[in-house]
Amino acid sequence: MKSALIRWGIVGTGHAREFAKALSALPDARLIAVTSRSLERAEEFGREFHAPYSYDNVASFAANPEIDVVYIGSSPMFHAAHALECLRQGKSILVEKPFTIDEAEATAVYALAGEKGLFCMEALWSRFLPATREIAVWLEEGRIGEVRQVIADFGFRAEWDSKSRYFDPHQRGGSLLDVGVYSLAFTAMALGPVPVGISAQATLCPTGVDEQTAMILKYAGGGLALLSCANRTRSPHRACIIGTEGRIEIDGFVWAHGATLFRDSEEPLVIEPKLPLPAYSYQALESMRCIRAGLVESPILPSFEVIERMRAMDEIRRQIGVIYSV
Repeated sequence: MKSALIRWGIVGTGHAREFAKALSALPDARLIAVTSRSLERAEEFGREFHAPYSYDNVASFAANPEIDVVYIGSSPMFHAAHALECLRQGKSILVEKPFTIDEAEATAVYALAGEKGLFCMEALWSRFLPATREIAVWLEEGRIGEVRQVIADFGFRAEWDSKSRYFDPHQRGGSLLDVGVYSLAFTAMALGPVPVGISAQATLCPTGVDEQTAMILKYAGGGLALLSCANRTRSPHRACIIGTEGRIEIDGFVWAHGATLFRDSEEPLVIEPKLPLPAYSYQALESMRCIRAGLVESPILPSFEVIERMRAMDEIRRQIGVIYSV
């Protein structure tokens, strides 16, 4: 892209405020347009973040020629439809996690992005934080030897409401798609994206979606991942990557609240959390870097990994008995 300024649009105002704040911290990014199911909400959001265009439907929004790239922050059940509409109208996309509901949707979105030659990435913000990137370097350098095990949990307690997005199957609720995605993505960074075996157990809430899920994943080299997620149970939010020559411990691993590298007979090496920019800014920076470089996906979070993760989550849902109606 020749222009130094990259112009953003946002689909869905319900949970996009943090992303809009992140864009406002970047001098080479500008929020141009926003769409919501309610024009009133879109206009209110647009006024708050100085976006000149507001819409109440995605088709009209995506037709705006001034938009370069779209952040899709709508309900996950609409991610695929909104992503495909924006791609059809020539817009690059950054799609909030979970990228889609299942593997089939993810494959269709990436296929169209490739066909159109447009940038497409999942907005898994934690993978782009400075501390997470440094952990990835440690792994690439073999600082803990061969990775043999990953342990990670993410659980929070939401108040029970059968109609909320956390528990409503019609909104594709449940803890796996909402927060289990973080543990699975963290594991992929350490052990790779393709498990050769998956075993899962869950507790389902009265609406039929998972309120807590435990997963064991096995990888071709013999590595294991022990993962859990929950939306009715608070957990420590810790992760540990264990190798043959040491381990990496991360408190608040989704937010990358620092990390510590332990190696035998050596002093621990500590990464302190350093966030000179809002946390969501880093995924926007990576998106803009790729767009300017003419890339259709990011090497940090490529399409292959996202599709394989969606496939794994399809299998986990099959095992625990969570079925979403069409």
